Amino acid sequence: MESKGKMLNAVKYVGGTILTLGMLIFLAGFFESGYSVLTPVGIGTVFGAIFIFLMGVFFVATEEMHEKTYKGIEVEAPIPTEKGAPL
Repeated sequence: MESKGKMLNAVKYVGGTILTLGMLIFLAGFFESGYSVLTPVGIGTVFGAIFIFLMGVFFVATEEMHEKTYKGIEVEAPIPTEKGAPL
């Protein structure tokens, strides 16, 4: 569980940092600057941060589900068919 917690914290901090940077770029392009190119760059950065966060959470959830799947039981002897011959 420790590795999953580390991964979630890493995704949270990286996603939050990029999200904050994207919001600042968007606001600077929309309100302060005369350059209209900063607005779409800010929007793209925000969506990139959201994508990074969602993919990280998906990977952690997939890893946990993979560890908890039912592995089945080992069969020591072959299972006979209807006529008694092994498969």
